[in-house]
Amino acid sequence: MSASPLHLMNADLHCHSNVSDGTLTPEAVAQRAHGNGVELWALTDHDEVGGQHRARAAAHALGMDYLTGTEISVTFADKTVHIVGLGFDPDDAALVQGLAATRGGRERRARDMAEDLERVGIPNAFEGALRYVGNPDLISRTHFARYMVEIGVCADPHEVFRRYLTEGKPGFVPHRWARLGEAVKWITGAGGVAVVAHPARYDLTPNEEYALFTEFKGHGGVGVEVVTGSHTVAEYQRYADVAREFDLFASRGSDFHDPAESHTDLGTLPDLPGSVTPIWEAVAHRILRA
Repeated sequence: MSASPLHLMNADLHCHSNVSDGTLTPEAVAQRAHGNGVELWALTDHDEVGGQHRARAAAHALGMDYLTGTEISVTFADKTVHIVGLGFDPDDAALVQGLAATRGGRERRARDMAEDLERVGIPNAFEGALRYVGNPDLISRTHFARYMVEIGVCADPHEVFRRYLTEGKPGFVPHRWARLGEAVKWITGAGGVAVVAHPARYDLTPNEEYALFTEFKGHGGVGVEVVTGSHTVAEYQRYADVAREFDLFASRGSDFHDPAESHTDLGTLPDLPGSVTPIWEAVAHRILRA
């Protein structure tokens, strides 16, 4: 795959609405993306496609091109890894059923998290977190973090994740998500492409990371997020190198959740490096034109 001037497109292919753990509606996320100059957009709610038809309609009403999206939670090397799916049929039965099964363990995990937090003096955390999501099937650590900020335990969600809810800290409960091969199969079976999301976040050893990309590609995955909200400038180059090493397309996405909480706003990331091939070249025929 060769480089293309299409790497200059303002595409944001990773963000969240209140259908999962964002705070804005799909329509409001679309409006914000458009206001920030996004040309090609995908809403990628966690383990959920319930906002896709609304997001597509909102994008087209604003004149943006759209790719369907989701972000699937996967257990790999005893860590949680996220795989973004793009350009699939959101009504595909196997995908919808697979995502429902993945979401199914969230409520039990959340109740266990709340019990652990109560032991360190933070009561009613399950009920408090639930106010921020409404559906126990979609409850996540982010919702707990918002509640803990609300009651004054921490100043902001970033402090919550430094002190709580991560491995070795109060409130952390591991969860067995989908297997890597399952997630990629659901996406590709629905006509989409699979992308490893924000790979620098996973604290994998070099051998584990090599195994992740090797297995991912073996299952039919084709992309990696190179420019994303949680990557540093050095990591942009590092994962551009990974994209070339594994012959993967490169993706770009802010991972936007909320105007106040998110490190990076929609559409404000730097361009992809010119040395990589954009993921939207792989899904050009799947882009839903405005």
